[in-house]
Amino acid sequence: MPETTHFLDIDDLTTTELHHVLDRAAAIKAGEEDPRLEDQTLGMLFEKPSTRTRISFETGMTQLGGHAIFLGPEDIQLGHGEPLSDTSRVLSRYVDVVMARLFDHEDLVEIADYADVPVVNGLTDDAHPCQTLADLLTIREAFGGFEDVQAAWVGDGNNVGQSFVLGCAMAGLDLTVATPEEYGIDEEVLAHAAEYGGEPTIAETPAQAVADADVVYTDVWISMGQEDERNEKIAAFEGYQVNEGLLAETDAEVMHCLPAHRGEEISHDVLESDRALVWDQAENRLHAQKGLLVELLNK
Repeated sequence: MPETTHFLDIDDLTTTELHHVLDRAAAIKAGEEDPRLEDQTLGMLFEKPSTRTRISFETGMTQLGGHAIFLGPEDIQLGHGEPLSDTSRVLSRYVDVVMARLFDHEDLVEIADYADVPVVNGLTDDAHPCQTLADLLTIREAFGGFEDVQAAWVGDGNNVGQSFVLGCAMAGLDLTVATPEEYGIDEEVLAHAAEYGGEPTIAETPAQAVADADVVYTDVWISMGQEDERNEKIAAFEGYQVNEGLLAETDAEVMHCLPAHRGEEISHDVLESDRALVWDQAENRLHAQKGLLVELLNK
Protein backbone atom coordinates (compact mmCIF):
# COMPACT_ATOMS: atom_id res chain seq x y z
CA MET A 1 0.00 0.00 0.00
CA PRO A 2 1.32 3.49 -0.76
CA GLU A 3 2.71 5.28 2.28
CA THR A 4 1.29 8.57 1.03
CA THR A 5 -2.39 9.37 0.76
CA HIS A 6 -1.81 11.75 -2.14
CA PHE A 7 -0.52 11.34 -5.69
CA LEU A 8 0.62 14.78 -6.81
CA ASP A 9 3.59 13.60 -8.87
CA ILE A 10 4.98 10.26 -9.86
CA ASP A 11 7.59 10.24 -7.09
CA ASP A 12 4.91 10.39 -4.41
CA LEU A 13 5.16 6.63 -4.87
CA THR A 14 8.32 4.80 -3.91
CA THR A 15 9.96 2.78 -6.66
CA THR A 16 8.55 -0.39 -5.11
CA GLU A 17 5.06 1.13 -4.97
CA LEU A 18 5.34 2.29 -8.58
CA HIS A 19 6.03 -1.25 -9.77
CA HIS A 20 3.25 -2.56 -7.55
CA VAL A 21 0.72 -0.13 -9.07
CA LEU A 22 1.84 -1.18 -12.56
CA ASP A 23 1.54 -4.86 -11.59
CA ARG A 24 -1.97 -4.31 -10.29
CA ALA A 25 -2.98 -2.28 -13.35
CA ALA A 26 -1.72 -5.06 -15.63
CA ALA A 27 -3.59 -7.70 -13.62
CA ILE A 28 -6.82 -5.70 -13.72
CA LYS A 29 -6.46 -5.19 -17.47
CA ALA A 30 -5.84 -8.91 -18.01
CA GLY A 31 -8.90 -9.86 -15.95
CA GLU A 32 -6.74 -11.57 -13.33
CA GLU A 33 -8.01 -9.31 -10.54
CA ASP A 34 -11.46 -7.86 -9.93
CA PRO A 35 -10.99 -5.33 -7.13
CA ARG A 36 -14.05 -3.46 -5.91
CA LEU A 37 -14.53 0.10 -4.69
CA GLU A 38 -18.24 -0.27 -4.00
CA ASP A 39 -20.02 2.67 -2.37
CA GLN A 40 -16.93 4.85 -2.85
CA THR A 41 -17.06 8.17 -4.67
CA LEU A 42 -14.49 10.05 -6.74
CA GLY A 43 -14.88 13.82 -6.90
CA MET A 44 -13.37 15.16 -10.14
CA LEU A 45 -12.37 18.84 -10.18
CA PHE A 46 -11.78 20.23 -13.67
CA GLU A 47 -10.31 23.66 -14.21
CA LYS A 48 -8.92 22.40 -17.57
CA PRO A 49 -11.10 20.32 -19.92
CA SER A 50 -9.98 16.88 -21.06
CA THR A 51 -11.25 13.93 -23.06
CA ARG A 52 -9.04 11.13 -21.72
CA THR A 53 -8.80 12.27 -18.09
CA ARG A 54 -12.52 12.58 -17.54
CA ILE A 55 -13.58 9.47 -19.43
CA SER A 56 -10.84 7.23 -18.04
CA PHE A 57 -11.41 8.22 -14.41
CA GLU A 58 -15.20 8.14 -14.62
CA THR A 59 -15.28 4.85 -16.49
CA GLY A 60 -12.64 3.35 -14.22
CA MET A 61 -14.50 4.27 -11.06
CA THR A 62 -17.72 2.84 -12.50
CA GLN A 63 -16.02 -0.42 -13.51
CA LEU A 64 -14.64 -0.74 -9.98
CA GLY A 65 -18.17 -0.48 -8.59
CA GLY A 66 -17.89 3.11 -7.38
CA HIS A 67 -19.21 6.46 -8.54
CA ALA A 68 -17.62 9.59 -10.01
CA ILE A 69 -18.88 13.18 -9.87
CA PHE A 70 -17.74 15.73 -12.47
CA LEU A 71 -17.24 19.24 -11.09
CA GLY A 72 -16.30 21.74 -13.79
CA PRO A 73 -15.51 25.45 -13.60
CA GLU A 74 -19.20 26.34 -13.70
CA ASP A 75 -20.14 23.81 -11.01
CA ILE A 76 -17.86 25.08 -8.25
CA GLN A 77 -15.77 28.22 -7.91
CA LEU A 78 -12.25 26.97 -7.35
CA GLY A 79 -10.43 29.63 -5.40
CA HIS A 80 -12.84 32.39 -6.39
CA GLY A 81 -16.13 32.26 -4.53
CA GLU A 82 -14.60 30.05 -1.83
CA PRO A 83 -11.01 29.49 -0.67
CA LEU A 84 -9.39 26.29 -1.91
CA SER A 85 -8.88 25.22 1.68
CA ASP A 86 -12.62 25.37 2.37
CA THR A 87 -13.51 23.55 -0.85
CA SER A 88 -11.06 20.79 0.02
CA ARG A 89 -12.33 20.32 3.57
CA VAL A 90 -15.95 20.19 2.44
CA LEU A 91 -15.21 17.72 -0.36
CA SER A 92 -13.45 15.48 2.15
CA ARG A 93 -16.76 15.14 4.01
CA TYR A 94 -18.55 13.94 0.85
CA VAL A 95 -16.17 11.87 -1.29
CA ASP A 96 -13.56 9.16 -0.76
CA VAL A 97 -10.95 10.47 -3.22
CA VAL A 98 -10.42 13.69 -5.18
CA MET A 99 -8.93 14.01 -8.67
CA ALA A 100 -8.06 17.57 -9.70
CA ARG A 101 -7.03 18.81 -13.15
CA LEU A 102 -5.80 22.37 -12.65
CA PHE A 103 -3.49 25.01 -14.06
CA ASP A 104 -1.40 25.98 -11.01
CA HIS A 105 0.36 23.13 -9.22
CA GLU A 106 0.39 25.12 -5.99
CA ASP A 107 -3.41 25.10 -6.02
CA LEU A 108 -3.28 21.31 -6.09
CA VAL A 109 -0.82 21.29 -3.19
CA GLU A 110 -3.16 23.50 -1.17
CA ILE A 111 -6.11 21.21 -1.86
CA ALA A 112 -4.03 18.23 -0.73
CA ASP A 113 -2.86 20.05 2.41
CA TYR A 114 -6.44 20.48 3.61
CA ALA A 115 -7.91 17.20 2.36
CA ASP A 116 -8.70 14.26 4.61
CA VAL A 117 -8.95 11.93 1.60
CA PRO A 118 -6.44 11.03 -1.14
CA VAL A 119 -5.88 13.70 -3.79
CA VAL A 120 -4.77 12.67 -7.29
CA ASN A 121 -3.17 14.98 -9.84
CA GLY A 122 -5.11 14.74 -13.10
CA LEU A 123 -2.70 17.32 -14.59
CA THR A 124 -1.19 20.65 -13.59
CA ASP A 125 1.19 22.95 -15.42
CA ASP A 126 4.07 21.22 -13.57
CA ALA A 127 3.24 17.53 -13.71
CA HIS A 128 1.05 14.79 -15.21
CA PRO A 129 1.80 11.66 -13.16
CA CYS A 130 -1.28 9.68 -14.21
CA GLN A 131 -0.08 9.96 -17.79
CA THR A 132 3.32 8.63 -16.71
CA LEU A 133 1.70 5.57 -15.14
CA ALA A 134 -0.02 4.85 -18.46
CA ASP A 135 3.21 5.51 -20.37
CA LEU A 136 5.20 3.07 -18.26
CA LEU A 137 2.47 0.44 -18.44
CA THR A 138 2.47 0.79 -22.24
CA ILE A 139 6.26 0.44 -22.53
CA ARG A 140 6.23 -2.55 -20.20
CA GLU A 141 3.58 -4.26 -22.34
CA ALA A 142 5.30 -3.46 -25.64
CA PHE A 143 8.80 -4.53 -24.64
CA GLY A 144 8.19 -7.05 -21.86
CA GLY A 145 9.71 -4.80 -19.19
CA PHE A 146 12.14 -1.91 -18.90
CA GLU A 147 15.51 -3.64 -19.06
CA ASP A 148 17.53 -2.89 -22.20
CA VAL A 149 14.82 -0.52 -23.48
CA GLN A 150 15.98 2.88 -24.72
CA ALA A 151 13.40 5.70 -24.70
CA ALA A 152 13.68 9.15 -26.23
CA TRP A 153 11.73 12.31 -25.46
CA VAL A 154 11.69 14.79 -28.35
CA GLY A 155 10.09 18.22 -28.05
CA ASP A 156 8.95 20.42 -25.20
CA GLY A 157 10.18 19.81 -21.66
CA ASN A 158 6.64 20.33 -20.39
CA ASN A 159 4.62 18.82 -17.55
CA VAL A 160 4.23 15.47 -19.34
CA GLY A 161 7.95 15.35 -20.11
CA GLN A 162 8.96 16.21 -16.56
CA SER A 163 6.83 13.50 -14.99
CA PHE A 164 8.08 11.03 -17.64
CA VAL A 165 11.71 11.86 -16.81
CA LEU A 166 11.10 11.03 -13.14
CA GLY A 167 9.06 7.95 -13.99
CA CYS A 168 11.79 6.57 -16.24
CA ALA A 169 14.40 7.14 -13.53
CA MET A 170 12.25 5.33 -10.97
CA ALA A 171 11.47 2.44 -13.30
CA GLY A 172 15.08 1.98 -14.41
CA LEU A 173 14.32 2.95 -18.00
CA ASP A 174 17.12 4.58 -20.01
CA LEU A 175 16.03 7.92 -21.46
CA THR A 176 17.53 10.45 -23.86
CA VAL A 177 16.00 13.92 -24.14
CA ALA A 178 16.14 16.41 -27.01
CA THR A 179 14.55 19.83 -26.51
CA PRO A 180 15.29 23.36 -27.66
CA GLU A 181 17.60 24.89 -25.09
CA GLU A 182 15.03 27.36 -23.79
CA TYR A 183 12.35 24.66 -23.43
CA GLY A 184 14.31 21.99 -21.60
CA ILE A 185 13.46 19.82 -18.60
CA ASP A 186 13.65 21.74 -15.32
CA GLU A 187 17.04 21.42 -13.63
CA GLU A 188 15.41 20.38 -10.34
CA VAL A 189 13.64 17.52 -12.13
CA LEU A 190 16.91 16.40 -13.71
CA ALA A 191 18.62 16.51 -10.32
CA HIS A 192 15.80 14.53 -8.75
CA ALA A 193 16.01 11.91 -11.51
CA ALA A 194 19.73 11.62 -10.80
CA GLU A 195 18.91 10.78 -7.17
CA TYR A 196 17.11 7.69 -8.49
CA GLY A 197 20.18 6.84 -10.57
CA GLY A 198 18.44 7.67 -13.82
CA GLU A 199 19.30 11.17 -14.98
CA PRO A 200 18.50 11.27 -18.71
CA THR A 201 21.10 11.83 -21.39
CA ILE A 202 20.67 15.26 -22.99
CA ALA A 203 21.10 15.09 -26.77
CA GLU A 204 22.04 18.06 -28.89
CA THR A 205 19.61 17.17 -31.69
CA PRO A 206 16.48 15.07 -32.19
CA ALA A 207 18.43 12.80 -34.56
CA GLN A 208 20.94 12.02 -31.82
CA ALA A 209 18.13 11.33 -29.34
CA VAL A 210 16.35 8.78 -31.53
CA ALA A 211 19.42 7.09 -33.02
CA ASP A 212 19.33 4.12 -30.61
CA ALA A 213 15.76 4.49 -29.39
CA ASP A 214 13.25 1.68 -29.06
CA VAL A 215 10.45 4.13 -28.34
CA VAL A 216 10.17 7.84 -29.15
CA TYR A 217 7.77 10.04 -27.18
CA THR A 218 6.55 13.52 -28.04
CA ASP A 219 3.81 15.92 -26.98
CA VAL A 220 2.27 19.16 -28.21
CA TRP A 221 4.49 22.22 -28.40
CA ILE A 222 1.72 24.66 -27.51
CA SER A 223 -0.04 23.48 -24.36
CA MET A 224 -3.41 24.71 -23.16
CA GLY A 225 -3.09 28.31 -22.00
CA GLN A 226 0.01 28.97 -24.14
CA GLU A 227 -1.81 29.98 -27.31
CA ASP A 228 -0.30 33.47 -27.21
CA GLU A 229 3.18 31.87 -27.52
CA ARG A 230 2.30 29.97 -30.67
CA ASN A 231 4.46 31.80 -33.23
CA GLU A 232 7.46 31.90 -30.90
CA LYS A 233 7.26 28.20 -30.10
CA ILE A 234 6.68 27.05 -33.66
CA ALA A 235 9.90 28.82 -34.64
CA ALA A 236 11.83 27.41 -31.66
CA PHE A 237 10.79 23.81 -32.40
CA GLU A 238 11.75 23.77 -36.06
CA GLY A 239 13.36 20.39 -36.75
CA TYR A 240 11.76 18.69 -33.71
CA GLN A 241 8.81 17.11 -35.49
CA VAL A 242 8.59 13.33 -35.08
CA ASN A 243 8.18 12.24 -38.70
CA GLU A 244 9.29 9.52 -41.09
CA GLY A 245 12.46 11.42 -41.88
CA LEU A 246 13.54 11.57 -38.24
CA LEU A 247 12.72 7.89 -37.73
CA ALA A 248 14.04 6.63 -41.06
CA GLU A 249 17.10 4.89 -39.59
CA THR A 250 15.27 3.36 -36.62
CA ASP A 251 12.65 0.74 -35.85
CA ALA A 252 11.38 2.81 -32.92
CA GLU A 253 7.81 2.71 -31.72
CA VAL A 254 6.13 6.08 -31.15
CA MET A 255 4.15 7.48 -28.22
CA HIS A 256 2.07 10.62 -27.77
CA CYS A 257 -0.21 11.44 -24.83
CA LEU A 258 -2.83 13.14 -27.05
CA PRO A 259 -4.42 15.34 -28.19
CA ALA A 260 -1.98 15.58 -31.09
CA HIS A 261 -1.45 18.58 -33.35
CA ARG A 262 -0.83 16.65 -36.56
CA GLY A 263 1.69 18.41 -38.73
CA GLU A 264 3.33 20.16 -35.79
CA GLU A 265 5.04 17.95 -33.19
CA ILE A 266 4.16 14.74 -35.06
CA SER A 267 3.30 13.95 -38.66
CA HIS A 268 -0.02 12.41 -39.66
CA ASP A 269 1.79 9.49 -41.33
CA VAL A 270 3.68 8.52 -38.18
CA LEU A 271 0.64 8.84 -35.94
CA GLU A 272 -1.33 6.55 -38.25
CA SER A 273 1.53 4.09 -38.82
CA ASP A 274 2.22 0.68 -37.35
CA ARG A 275 4.86 2.36 -35.19
CA ALA A 276 2.23 4.10 -33.07
CA LEU A 277 1.62 2.84 -29.55
CA VAL A 278 -0.58 5.89 -29.03
CA TRP A 279 -3.93 4.13 -28.85
CA ASP A 280 -2.72 1.48 -26.39
CA GLN A 281 -1.20 4.33 -24.41
CA ALA A 282 -4.53 6.17 -24.30
CA GLU A 283 -6.39 3.02 -23.23
CA ASN A 284 -3.87 2.42 -20.49
CA ARG A 285 -4.89 5.63 -18.77
CA LEU A 286 -7.99 3.65 -17.72
CA HIS A 287 -6.12 0.61 -16.44
CA ALA A 288 -3.28 2.50 -14.75
CA GLN A 289 -5.69 4.79 -12.91
CA LYS A 290 -7.81 1.86 -11.78
CA GLY A 291 -4.68 0.30 -10.30
CA LEU A 292 -3.81 3.58 -8.59
CA LEU A 293 -7.30 4.14 -7.17
CA VAL A 294 -7.41 0.62 -5.75
CA GLU A 295 -4.02 1.09 -4.12
CA LEU A 296 -4.98 4.47 -2.61
CA LEU A 297 -8.40 3.41 -1.33
CA ASN A 298 -7.84 -0.20 -0.25
CA LYS A 299 -5.76 0.67 2.81
